[in-house]
Amino acid sequence: MTDPGHRGRRPLIERVGMAAIALVLALLFGAVAGAAFSGGEPFLAIMAGIGCLMTLWVGALTLVRG
Repeated sequence: MTDPGHRGRRPLIERVGMAAIALVLALLFGAVAGAAFSGGEPFLAIMAGIGCLMTLWVGALTLVRG
């Protein structure tokens, strides 16, 4: 008997699309981090940098695990 909540892996095109969206968001987080660092806001820069890394991580996991 299968679990009704389990749908299996996502199609490759969907995983690539979701990873591309994650990449765009990571680039935006990176831009905010750079702007905050150059504007003298180290806390905001660190938080945006962490957001950038986390978004890249989840995008990579989306491609690998599906």
